[in-house]
Amino acid sequence: MNIFLTGATGFIGRALVLRLRRDGHQVTAFVRNEKRARSLLGHECTFLETSVDPSALKKAIAASDAVINTAGEPLLGKRWDEKRLDSIRKSRLDVTRQLVDAMAQETAPKVFISTSAVGIYGDGQDTILTEESEAGTDFLATLCRDWESEAIKARDLGVRVVRLRIGVVLGRGGGALDQMLLPFNLGVGGPIGTGKQYVPWIHIEDLVDLFVAGLNNPAMSGAFNATAPTPVTFKAFATALGKQLKRPSFIPVPEFAVKLLFGDASIVLLQGQRAIPAHTQKVGFTYRFETIEAALADLLQNDFVKIEDAGSDYPQSEYLQKTPPAFVLQTSTVIDRPIEEVFPFFSRPENLGLITPSAMQFRITSLPDVMEDGALIDYTLKVGLVPIKWRTRIEDWEDGRKFVDSQLEGPYSCWWHEHSFTPDGNRTIMTDRVFYTPPVGPIGRAVNSLFIAGQLQQVFGYRSSVLRLRFG
Repeated sequence: MNIFLTGATGFIGRALVLRLRRDGHQVTAFVRNEKRARSLLGHECTFLETSVDPSALKKAIAASDAVINTAGEPLLGKRWDEKRLDSIRKSRLDVTRQLVDAMAQETAPKVFISTSAVGIYGDGQDTILTEESEAGTDFLATLCRDWESEAIKARDLGVRVVRLRIGVVLGRGGGALDQMLLPFNLGVGGPIGTGKQYVPWIHIEDLVDLFVAGLNNPAMSGAFNATAPTPVTFKAFATALGKQLKRPSFIPVPEFAVKLLFGDASIVLLQGQRAIPAHTQKVGFTYRFETIEAALADLLQNDFVKIEDAGSDYPQSEYLQKTPPAFVLQTSTVIDRPIEEVFPFFSRPENLGLITPSAMQFRITSLPDVMEDGALIDYTLKVGLVPIKWRTRIEDWEDGRKFVDSQLEGPYSCWWHEHSFTPDGNRTIMTDRVFYTPPVGPIGRAVNSLFIAGQLQQVFGYRSSVLRLRFG
């Protein structure tokens, strides 16, 4: 299909692009800034900027078999005032209205999948909520109701409209889980408020599969709770998270502190919905991750990324002889796609941003004309809160089989990354070896143990989720 997508650079949008491309769909991303979007999505999309003439949007919609709308400013991050509330509403309602108006001017798509949220039910407390439950009356509920009302107008154009009421999305490299990890890793994690509010969670892979089901299943029309079938209380969620991380999970964040920090926006954290995906299950959708324990185990285990002392058994290159490595990172992945599909994806530097967590703010500043020995790539990224320039040189390029890059400028004293690809029938075995030495000289081992090794495991763990989304 030709699919027109809003919100493509967001947490859900990036995962959705990967999943759609796996199925061979062509994706046009509606973005504010094409240069920034390319740094996040690589060559996987074509782009249309929101500032274009309205006629360009109409033509893009007319050329699309489906439209997926995931646009919307984050609810948390800034305190709510009248200006902020207006911005939150416009980022959802205006975009949805713009899409439907464009559908009415040209050939309409077959299906329109528009997101909403389980916040439409208000604070549900212990009440079990299905898609048949009544909407609430607070700001979030009214926002979702109005949001869906704009999307429903596409039905008058003969379009099948799917409204996904999304819960708390759990995934690597962003979203709610990423924000929770720091306090838990520091040993001060716990429930927010009373802990009795329900968390209507869903694993990111189940969510993007639900989008795909909405595209392909003609029985899907109307509202669907995009949540796992087993919502849990915040206290139970914190307990499961602490158990998986082997960290304490009993230190609560008092309700007054949440309100002091977030103001009126605190309702996002203090209210909950015991939402059950009744309609979603009725149309035959099957979840891969039905329990919070299974979801967290999948998202937080990085033991497949091994880090140990490099010793003296490393490649005899001039680079490594000059700057011997202290550690070696190794990981191997079996990808259920032939090497002819896998190698081009990883060998294109434009895709580096797509396989890097968005919080690192990866941006390419200079690309070579041809990938070959000696080619240089410049980019910027953030390590924690620190912006860093990084210059990479291709040390060895064997098209279709292997490439090696080294750091010429950047945070490490030594960085040598080997990417090897081995055909295995219709599958590909991809092996990474990174020989590296942390900065700060003799105390680098302590820094590696406390910070660097864990961060590298998270980065390569995120990349494993990208692989699964993109190639299955």
